[in-house]
Amino acid sequence: MNASYHHGDLRSATLQLGMERLESQEQPELGLRALARDLGVSATALYRHFPNKDALLDALALEGLNRLGRNQAEAGAAAGGGRAGFAEVGATYVDWAVEHPALLRLIYTRVGKVDVDIDDPSAMGEAFHQLRKGIAAAMPEGLTPEDRTVATLRAWSLVHGLAMLILDGQVDYDPAMVRNIVRTSVVTPAKAP
Repeated sequence: MNASYHHGDLRSATLQLGMERLESQEQPELGLRALARDLGVSATALYRHFPNKDALLDALALEGLNRLGRNQAEAGAAAGGGRAGFAEVGATYVDWAVEHPALLRLIYTRVGKVDVDIDDPSAMGEAFHQLRKGIAAAMPEGLTPEDRTVATLRAWSLVHGLAMLILDGQVDYDPAMVRNIVRTSVVTPAKAP
């Protein structure tokens, strides 16, 4: 793609081009010089926004988490919130992973250790905020902090594990099955012993 860059927000344009490459190329070229060339700017201009390739990859991963989170928020709201909304947030995670496998894999090579007790979207991305918000809406009142952590990890493990089984070809992707698995798990929440 030769999307020559002329004006506006270079950082956003770079992230957009990076996302497009993640979606369309089996081995995406995400080098800063290649991106700068295709945007029609000098590498020096791009280095002002991303001092190195790691900074670019981190920004792409966070942008991916935010896009996932926005999709989850829309799906949860469309389902009416509460447990039904939380189930749809989980199913949307799996659907999104199937639609964006390279981006999902990039996210989990860049995010590092996750503190599921942080509810700050700027720190962990909107997808983690949706997970915490869904736990609060779907789980019974009076959960202890330990119960909430267990419920959060259980929900995340379920959808991430299911997504990876599908992406690795171990399970066929069936959206109805995904929703049934997630819905059944949300209806019978686990409580820490």
